[in-house]
Amino acid sequence: MQLRRYMSGVTLIELMIVVIIVSILAAIAFPNYQEFSARAKRNEAKTALLQIKINQERFYLNNNTFTQDMTQLGFSADPFTTDTGSYVVAVTTASPTNFSATATYQLGGNEATKCVTFTIDGRGAQTSGPEANCWDRTR
Repeated sequence: MQLRRYMSGVTLIELMIVVIIVSILAAIAFPNYQEFSARAKRNEAKTALLQIKINQERFYLNNNTFTQDMTQLGFSADPFTTDTGSYVVAVTTASPTNFSATATYQLGGNEATKCVTFTIDGRGAQTSGPEANCWDRTR
């Protein structure tokens, strides 16, 4: 019998090296993906609040008062849930000449300790909590 000169296939060591490389790449990529996803959700909430501010200003010009009804501002429901379901947005009117719109985070995870609420009022003041820099935050 003649022995094969070349072996074909993959050895266990080669397979383990590939598994280790893939694990290292996943360990680096997954946290970055989570942060990217959280930023996208925050941007969705901020966009909805800025749209509410614009629509409230338009409503005020036509009616000389602000409204709490999101459907009058062009949104599909009151309160409004963002497309990903991450934030619920509601409007309150403290007086006929001012309003406050708040987006509240609904899901758990790491984001629940960072940017839980975004708020904008009729004067354009932007606040967030529990971290105060969520409006400007890029990370």
